[in-house]
Amino acid sequence: MRVLLFTGKGGVGKTTAAAATATLAADRGLKTLVVSTDTAHSLADALSASPSQEPVEVAPGLHLQQVDTQKALERHWGELRQYAKNVFQELGLDEITSEEITVLPGAEEIIALLELREQARTGRWDVIVVDCAPTAETLRLLALPEALDWHVNRLLPTARRVLRAVSPVMRHLAKVSAPEGAVISAGERLHHGLMEVRELLTGDNASVRLVLTPEAVVVAEARRTLTSLSLYGYRVDAVIANRVFPGGEDADEWRRGWVEAQARQLSEIHQSFAPLPIHTVPYLPAEPVGPRALAQVAAELYGTADPFAPPAAEPPMRVAADELVLALPLADKDAVDLARKGEDLIVTAGAYRRVIALPSALARRTISTAVLRDGHLRVRFETGGAK
Repeated sequence: MRVLLFTGKGGVGKTTAAAATATLAADRGLKTLVVSTDTAHSLADALSASPSQEPVEVAPGLHLQQVDTQKALERHWGELRQYAKNVFQELGLDEITSEEITVLPGAEEIIALLELREQARTGRWDVIVVDCAPTAETLRLLALPEALDWHVNRLLPTARRVLRAVSPVMRHLAKVSAPEGAVISAGERLHHGLMEVRELLTGDNASVRLVLTPEAVVVAEARRTLTSLSLYGYRVDAVIANRVFPGGEDADEWRRGWVEAQARQLSEIHQSFAPLPIHTVPYLPAEPVGPRALAQVAAELYGTADPFAPPAAEPPMRVAADELVLALPLADKDAVDLARKGEDLIVTAGAYRRVIALPSALARRTISTAVLRDGHLRVRFETGGAK
């Protein structure tokens, strides 16, 4: 099963690119599901279809799912949310206020990821296309599973012991209920589900495609996004330059100005993102809506390329006997920081940070050198040396 995620700055056309790619997959006879993690759902509009909480066929072989986050929220988050709601009511808040407070920030995007895992488990699909939220929200979302894993693995065993000891005290002094075993188990299931999502999206058959328009501000954000996605372990296998103005001798002065400005940015895109393939989509005379129009976009977008082949790039992070290598393409050396805390390696690239739990073979050894060169951070460890 091939999994493709599309993200980019808001308004660059990522939903159109995702819908066009899904349409092409179905046209090639692949059983295809297209789903969105963006709370501002527009996939159904792009496909000229009615939204559905369960996968519904909108064209031969092409299925659309718009997750019913309320129902899915109850299934994945219900026991945890009910506990929090009860605690607020015990503290004197009314039911409506308690209900509003216990809505988990970012819950809709998280639930969409968990539903994606459920669909992947069915084995029903050859291709799953994900229309992600704009880049900042997507990066926070994709960083969540590993960050949660780090906290759960370190805090949960201690939390269980502490809760058993303080539960009577909480009830007597604080007048609130301590979480019971079922609540903690629900949290563990949520954690496990998100780790399965991460495993799916960082696997050998998953990749991200960056959608941009050839404008300086958009290109600058896409460069940072490539670095950040790689930091978190996600492969990027292509860049899509959308809304490219066609040239021509009959172009007026206004269009010639745009063509020249975009040509400079396209040159920058090819230089910055090499060796990634750069796919371009011309500025179309009308908005592409519906499977037929999207099929035409896909033809322009991919040409003779196979957009569903497994990604050729290596995983962003590789571990050898005495070295950890993390790809950080386009990273500014001055914006990269490395720290060691116990058995964890803390890597910061710009505004984003990743805590990497070192494998046992490296966890007890000291770092000898760390160098950022040619877009790769290489951290070497002393052979046989204890930290």
